Amino acid sequence: LDSQALAGSASCATAGCHEEIFEEWQPSAHRYAAMDPVFQGIQEIMAKQVGSEATRYCAGCHDPISLFSGSKTLASKSLTRTQGYHEGISCLACHAIKRVDVRGNADYTVTDPSSYLWQWSTNGLAKIARDFLIRSYPREHQGLSRPLYKTAEYCGSCHKQFIDKEINQVGWVQLQNQYDTWKSSHWNHGSVPGKTIECRECHMPLVESQDPAAGDLMDYNRSPDDGKHRSHRFLAANQFVPKYLQLEGWKEQTELTEAWLRGEIEIPEIDEKWADGPVVRLDLEAPSEVQRGETIELRVTMSSNKVGHGFPTGPLDMIQSWLRVEVTDSTGQEIFSSGKRDGSHFIDSGSFMFKAEAVDQAGNLIDRHNLWDMVGVRFKRVLFPGYSDTATYAIDCPAQPGQPAGNGAKENRPRTRNIAIPTDRGSGRYKIEVSLLYRKIDQFLLNDLFGSEEKVTAPVTVMNRAQTSVEIQKADAVE
Repeated sequence: LDSQALAGSASCATAGCHEEIFEEWQPSAHRYAAMDPVFQGIQEIMAKQVGSEATRYCAGCHDPISLFSGSKTLASKSLTRTQGYHEGISCLACHAIKRVDVRGNADYTVTDPSSYLWQWSTNGLAKIARDFLIRSYPREHQGLSRPLYKTAEYCGSCHKQFIDKEINQVGWVQLQNQYDTWKSSHWNHGSVPGKTIECRECHMPLVESQDPAAGDLMDYNRSPDDGKHRSHRFLAANQFVPKYLQLEGWKEQTELTEAWLRGEIEIPEIDEKWADGPVVRLDLEAPSEVQRGETIELRVTMSSNKVGHGFPTGPLDMIQSWLRVEVTDSTGQEIFSSGKRDGSHFIDSGSFMFKAEAVDQAGNLIDRHNLWDMVGVRFKRVLFPGYSDTATYAIDCPAQPGQPAGNGAKENRPRTRNIAIPTDRGSGRYKIEVSLLYRKIDQFLLNDLFGSEEKVTAPVTVMNRAQTSVEIQKADAVE
C-alpha cells in the first residue's frame, strides 16, 4: 500500500469534522506506537541481530504504515521513517481493517481504503472540494465504521502476542495476552451485554461530543442522538512516552493515565457493573501490639479490583509493579524499608514484585526485550481478574538491647521479608506504610537503550497506599 493511503489523520479533523477525536488520539498510545523511543531502539537491535525483515513481527501492531508500504526490507535504509510513521496506528490503520482473528500478532486483514478526489489536500480550493464531496457522497466514508470495531475480538487481534519457531528458532511461546485473560474472567458474560464489560467500555468510555460521530444505534445501551462518542485517548498504563516525546496534549494525557492507574476515572455507562475504588486493593494485617522478643507478622493482600485482564499486563519483562514498605518510629525515623529506589532508580533487591522473567535457550535472562531469543519463562507473577496475592513480612524484635535480630524467615515462605527492629528504641508506636507502585519500563532497559549518562527514567505512579501501626511494649523485667 502507498503509505499515504493509511496516513493523513489530520485530514479527518478539518472542516468541522472529527476535531475532538483527533485531539484525543494525538497523545494516545495508538498514535505514538511507532514513534515510541523504546520500540525504535529495540527494533534497531532486532534488525542488526536477526535481519530487517524480522521486524515485521513487531510492525503489524506498532508500525502498520511502514509495514504495508514495504519499509521492513533488507534494502530499506530506514525501517520506519516512511510518510506517516509518526502517526503510528493512524485513523485509517484501524478503520481500514475488515476482518480479524484472535490468534494475535496483528492477525487482521486490511484493505486499501477508497479515497475521494483531492482527499489529501490541506488547503485551497482542492480541500474545499474534498470536504464537499465527503458530505455529498458519504457512503464510502461511512463504510469506515463497522460493527466489528465494537468487539473484544477486534482488539484481541493485536492485544495478544506469541512467538514461534519462525522467530526464536525453537517453538511456540505465549507472551502478553489481554484478550484470553479477559475472556475467561468474571467480566465476560458472553452474549449478555448488560453484565459483560468489554474493552471499549473501559478504554474508550463515552464522552460528551459535538462530533459528527456522536450517537450510535448499534450499541446495546446507546441511541443515535445521545450526544456522545467513544474517547480515542485509549487510556491505559503508559505515563512515560507522551511526556518523553512532548506530544500534543501530553500533560493532560499523563495526568489522566495516572488517575486511571489509581482507579479514579469514573465511567457512568458501566457504573452498575464495574467495581468501585482502586485498580488493585491493598489490605494489611498486623497485630495491634507486641512485646520485645516477639515477632510482628505483617501480611499484605493485593486484590485485582477493576482490571479486565491480568495485572500488570503488557511486556512483563520490562514493566514493573512492586510493593514499597516503610516502617518508622514515633519520631518519624526510618526503621525499615523494602522496595525503595536508589539514586540510579534501581529497585531494592528482594522487593516483592509483579513481573515475568523470560529466558533464552541457555537460560539467560531476557532483559533487553530481545524476545526473538525467548524460549520460555522461569518466573511470572500477575494478578488474574478478581483474584488476590499476598506478601508476608516478619518483624523480629530482639528481647535484649544489643542482641542481633533473629531470622524469622521460613524455607517454605519465599515471600517473607525480615524487618529487624533496632533494640535501643524502647517502647513506642511503629507506623507501617505499604504502597503499590508502577512504572512502564525498568531502569536497566532504559540505560541500555539511551545510555546511563542520559539519566532517562520512567515516572513512578503510586497506585494505592495503606497504613497500619503496631505498639511495641517493653519486655517484662527479668529478676
